[in-house]
Amino acid sequence: METKRSLTTKEKISYGLGAVGKDMVYMLSASYVLYYFQDILGVNAVAMGIILMVARVFDAFNDPIMGVIVAKTKTKFGKFRPWLLIGTLTNAVVLVLMFAAPPTLDAGGLVAYAAITYILWGVTYTMMDIPYWSMIPAFTEGGKEREGLTTLARSCAGVGSAIITIVTVMCVQALGKMFAGSGATAQTIERVGFKYFAIVVAFFFVIFIVLTCVNIKEKSTVNMETASVGQMFKALVSNDQTMTVVITIVLINSALYITSNLVIYFFKYDFGGTGWWGSYTLFNTFGGGIQILSMMLLYPFLRKFLNSMQIFFVSLAAAMAGYAVLLILAFTNMSNVILLFIPGFFIFAANGMLSVLTTVFLANTVDYGEWKNHRRDESVIFSMQTFVVKLASGLAAFIASLALSIFSLSNAITTEAEQSMDLSLAVAESSKIGLRMVMTLIPIACLCVAFFWFKKRYILTDEKVEEIAKKVQESRK
Repeated sequence: METKRSLTTKEKISYGLGAVGKDMVYMLSASYVLYYFQDILGVNAVAMGIILMVARVFDAFNDPIMGVIVAKTKTKFGKFRPWLLIGTLTNAVVLVLMFAAPPTLDAGGLVAYAAITYILWGVTYTMMDIPYWSMIPAFTEGGKEREGLTTLARSCAGVGSAIITIVTVMCVQALGKMFAGSGATAQTIERVGFKYFAIVVAFFFVIFIVLTCVNIKEKSTVNMETASVGQMFKALVSNDQTMTVVITIVLINSALYITSNLVIYFFKYDFGGTGWWGSYTLFNTFGGGIQILSMMLLYPFLRKFLNSMQIFFVSLAAAMAGYAVLLILAFTNMSNVILLFIPGFFIFAANGMLSVLTTVFLANTVDYGEWKNHRRDESVIFSMQTFVVKLASGLAAFIASLALSIFSLSNAITTEAEQSMDLSLAVAESSKIGLRMVMTLIPIACLCVAFFWFKKRYILTDEKVEEIAKKVQESRK
C-alpha cells in the first residue's frame, strides 16, 4: 500500500518549469511561424494559411488519438514520462529545423519544407503535451493538492507564453546581428536570428522537461480517461449549453488569434520606424502584464459586485471598444506607442477575464449535462477546450494569411543600403488601411456575434448553476 504524502517544493517547481518550457515552444510556433515563412522567407501567404489551417485542424483531431496511445502505454517508468521525454526531444529538434529553413530552396521547396516541419511540429508537440497534463493524477492525491498544482502549472504556462511574447523580436535582432555578420540585410538578420533563438528556446525546453521527468515520480497504476472525437461530438449534440459555450470560445479565440497574427505586421509596416521592434516589444510587455493582472486581480475584484455573466458581457464590450479605439488611433499620427496602451488595456484585460470565464462556463455545462442526460461527460467536455482553441487558431491563421496576400504585405528590404529604411514608407497606404480594418473590424464582428449568440442561448446563471448542482446531488443519493 502506497503512503500518502504531500508534493515537495522541488516537485512543484519541476512540474511548473515544464509548463514554462512547453509554452515557450508553443508560443514561438503559434505567434511567429507565419511571420517567419511568409515575411522573411517569402512563402506565398495563401499557401501558408492553408498549411497552418490544415495542420492545426489535424492536430486538434490528433489529440484524442495520442490520448489513447498514452493510456495504453505500460513501462517501468510509467505511461506518461516516456512519451513526455520522447515528445520533448523530437519536438525540440523539429522546432529548430522549422526555424532553420535553407534559404537556397525555391518557392515550391519552401512551401513543402514549411508544410512538413509544421505538421511534424504539431504531432511531436501533442506527443508531449497530452501526457504532461494527463499525468497530474499520477502523482497527486486529488482535492486541493491536485487543484493547486493545476493552477500553478497554468500560471507557469502563462509565464512561458509571456516570455516569448515579450523577448522574441528583440532577441532575434540581437542574435541575428551577432551571427549574420556585418553588412547582412535586414531579412538575413531576422532569418539567422530566428534560427539561433529557436535553438535557445529548444535548449531550455529540453532542460525544463528533463527536470520534470527526473523529479516527478508517477504511480504506474493510475488510469487515464481519454475522449474520442466521436464522444466530443456526441456530447456537443446532446448538451445544448456545451454547444453554446464551445461556439462562443471559437468566436472569441478567432478574434484573438487574428489580431495576434497580424499585430507584428502592424508595427513593422504601419506604425513604422527603423526600430519598430522596440515599440512592438514594449506594447507586448504592457499587454501581457495587463492580461495576467486581469486574471489574478481584476476578475476577482469585479466578481464581488457582478455575477459571471455580467462580467462576461462587460468584457466583450470592453474588447470591442478597445478594437474600435485602436482603429481610430491607427488613422491618426501614431508617433508614440504609449497611445496604443489605451486600446491595449481594454483588449488585453478583456481577454484575460474571458479566458477565465469561458473555462468557468464550460465547467458549468458538466452538471447541466448530468442533470439533463443522466450522464457526466466531464473528461469529454474539458477535452473540447483544447480541441476548439486549435480549430479557432487554424481558422484565424487562414484569415490572417488571406489578408496578407490581398494587401501585399511582405518584407521589402533586400539590400544593405535599405537596412536603415523605415519599412512603413515602402508600403502603399491602401495596404495599411486594409491591415487596420482586418485586425480590428473582423475581431469586432466575431465578438459581436459571440455576444448575441451567448446572450440568446446560455441559460446557466449563477442561480441556475446552484439549483442544478443541488438536483444532481439529490439524484446521486
